[in-house]
Amino acid sequence: MKKEYNFSKGKRGPVIQPDPNKVRITIRLDADIVDYFKEQVHKAGGGNYQTMINSALRQYIDKTQEPMNEETLRRVIREELRAVH
Repeated sequence: MKKEYNFSKGKRGPVIQPDPNKVRITIRLDADIVDYFKEQVHKAGGGNYQTMINSALRQYIDKTQEPMNEETLRRVIREELRAVH
């Protein structure tokens, strides 16, 4: 190893820029939930538990969102008309 290194041309920050669609937040999850996802990553032979949590949340949203079809639209209109009268 050298006694001194020249960092005069070094840059601060991550080597790979983070995805601009990702948002850094602080969130408190139950320990057993985090442990579950970490265990799933371990069983899969690697990966990222945060990505797995994101995927699970996205699947939940996709399953619970009601598609906007004619029946849904008619129901919403009826509910709104009842609220006005």
